Formats: sequence, structure tokens, C-alpha cells
Amino acid sequence: MAPTERWRSLQTALIEYAGLTAVLAGLVIFFSLKAGHFLDRATFVTIANQIPAAVIIAVGMTFVLIAGEIDLSVGSVLGVSGATLGLLMVHLHQPLLPAVLGCLAVGLACGAVNGLVTTAFRLPSFIVTLGMLEIARGGSYWVTDSQTQYIGSPIAPVASTTVFGLSLPFGLALLLVVVGQIVLSRTVFGRHLVAAGTNAEAARLAGIAPRRLKFTVLALSGLLAALAAVIDTSRFQSADPNAGIGFELQAIAAVVIGGTSLLGGRGSVVSSLFGVLIIAVLGAGLAALGVKDEVKRVVTGCVIIVAVILDQYRGRLKTPTISARDTKGKLP
Repeated sequence: MAPTERWRSLQTALIEYAGLTAVLAGLVIFFSLKAGHFLDRATFVTIANQIPAAVIIAVGMTFVLIAGEIDLSVGSVLGVSGATLGLLMVHLHQPLLPAVLGCLAVGLACGAVNGLVTTAFRLPSFIVTLGMLEIARGGSYWVTDSQTQYIGSPIAPVASTTVFGLSLPFGLALLLVVVGQIVLSRTVFGRHLVAAGTNAEAARLAGIAPRRLKFTVLALSGLLAALAAVIDTSRFQSADPNAGIGFELQAIAAVVIGGTSLLGGRGSVVSSLFGVLIIAVLGAGLAALGVKDEVKRVVTGCVIIVAVILDQYRGRLKTPTISARDTKGKLP
């Protein structure tokens, strides 16, 4: 990238991140004025320790959407992966590490099946992952016999370990955001992924393998959903067969609010983090005001619709996200 183009990209990035920061700050100020106890350290520590699973899933969803695909199965994959973790630790009496590896293997397998079926049969990922949503949720009920599996102290240290009140999973989630953004913006894989999401046929003619890329990101999404399951299970010290219900919609909402295009070819992992934070602060603020759950869902839904509308116009403007122009002159 030429110095002038790099500087222009940095400028637009700062503008976009400043916009998301302004929205986040506006929500914090509004709820602080309406609920005096909202603006304190305990509130923000609680939010930070509640969002790691959502952030991790959003990282995977960002890559999937940039590739021009979608993954509706992440919530159910989280559920069946957590159920596997509970089965291994409660019924098979496995130590934490082998149980975690088994959990991650299940998530990776689900994601790999999504990617294989989508690419091998050239089916819409919407349909394939919708099928996996049902398969994985049924699997979680089957593995747990539809009963919550209490694990207790053997898994508690994963989520209970804190530094200055912030949990270990929160630090891991931030690390994944940094790594994900570097991969997306600074590696050949990231540039090829953007190209494949922008125009798969043009990318193929340029020597890129779009199907291989899409398989990879769908498998990655399953793996990250399983990692989120480890965190979620540790937080509650139990494997709930209903865990993760609705996570797919939350992840898509957060990623779209952050500026990733539903049409593929444009997105940012850091912006997806902002999206998760905006939804989390919105939910916490409405709860602090005593708003009923059904009203909170209506408000969140309206925010999602507005974000999608803005997404339609964002493509006409210069954005800080990784886009097709960043691949110019860099394809084989």
C-alpha cells in the first residue's frame, strides 16, 4: 500500500472508530444521567466479565461475514460443545485439559462440517448452518439428557481468575481481537479473504481459492464457538443444554453494528468489539432503568435495523475497514 493510501486508510479508520466510541460514550452518559448508580467501576467490570464469550464468537462471525457467508449455528455449537465438556468432566471424570480439548474438537468438527457441505456442494451457508443449528442443539439435549450438568469447582478457575477485577477470559477475548485484526489487515490470508468476499469469481481467476478460504473461516467459527462454550460453562460452573440460544443473532447484530458488511468483502474485528460493547452497555443500561425484558428486545431490534440500514450507505463512503481496495496490486 502506498504511503498516501496508507495514511488515507488510517484517517478513515480513526473517523470510524471515533464514531463508534462516540456512540458508546453517548450511551454511557445517557444511562449515567438516568440511573445514578450506572457510572461506577462495578458496572463496567461486570459488563467486561460478561462479554468474553460474545466477543469471541463475534471474532469468528466477522471473518465469516467478510467471506460473504453467514453462520447461524454458533449458538447451538456453543451448546453442544459445552454439553460435551460437561459429559467428559461429570460422567467420564476427565481432567480439565482433556475435557477442554474434547470440547474444542466438537466445535471444530461442527464448523468443518458446515464448511465442507457449503463448499463441496456449493450450498448457501445460511441453509447449511441453519441445519447445523438444529443438529447441534439436538446433540446438546441428547448428551445431557436435557438436564443441566453441574461441574462445580474443577472448572471454576477458568472464569474466576481475575486481574484488577477483570477476568482471564476478558483478557483472552481482547487478545483474540488483536490477533484477528492483524490477520485480517496484515496477512495474505486476510487480503485473500476480503477479495473472495468481494467477488469470489474474480478472486478465483486471480489464483485465489475462495472455497478453501470459506471452509477455513466456517471451521474457525465453530472452533471459536467451542472456546466460548468453555468460558460460558466455567462462568456458570455447569453445562446447560440451552446455553447459547440466541447467540448467533447477538453476534451478527454486534458485527453489523461494528460496520462489517452483510454482503461480504468489508469488515473489522476491532469494530466488532465496539459492536459487542454497544449492545452490552445498552442492555445493562436498560436493565438499570428497570426496563422490562420484552422492551429491551424491541429496543435492541430497532438498533439492529438501523445498523443494517446504515450498512447500505456505508459502502458509498470511505471506511476504515479492510475492503477490496486494500487488495489492489497484492493478489497473485
